[in-house]
Amino acid sequence: FFFAGLWTPWQGVRKVKEGPGDHELYGFLTTRPNALIVPIHEKAMPVILTTEEETELWLTAPWSEAKKLQRPAPDDALVIVEKPATQIKFPAEPPAQGSLF
Repeated sequence: FFFAGLWTPWQGVRKVKEGPGDHELYGFLTTRPNALIVPIHEKAMPVILTTEEETELWLTAPWSEAKKLQRPAPDDALVIVEKPATQIKFPAEPPAQGSLF
């Protein structure tokens, strides 16, 4: 799947000490959450494109057509895992040091 994203070049000041410059700005299109996400975040979720057709429409269609994709993903499109991402990325116990010999 893909997130519906936006990109635009921009000229301006992002860091005052560095002054004006050329920048690339990125963002995700969001929508109201589906039933699975509401207990985690009740205000918004990213727009998730689940088919090649949706992705192609998002990348090539005029906004009048592409904006129809701004809707929650089907409730069965995502799965909640038991372990929070921080436990997967940073396990509670470091792995045991193996022997070199």
